[in-house]
Amino acid sequence: MIMFVEITNAEYIDSYCLRLCFSNGEVRIVDLETSLVGPVFDELKVIENFKRFSIPYNTVQWYNGADFAPEYLYEISNPE
Repeated sequence: MIMFVEITNAEYIDSYCLRLCFSNGEVRIVDLETSLVGPVFDELKVIENFKRFSIPYNTVQWYNGADFAPEYLYEISNPE
């Protein structure tokens, strides 16, 4: 069953890890180090660049336009 969720808040923890608050009330931790694949993610491998994100469209989006679907982030994250 596919769950449709949105990101309501995100906080940088360390390395490539974020604490994500989802629209279903869950708070989960995601490590994106192995998910940064492809040219759009190359510059995000620099931690200072990785930290430059916002939540403009109900998911995490970086300054360069890179993002992940919130359902993907939910699927690969772990409960806090």
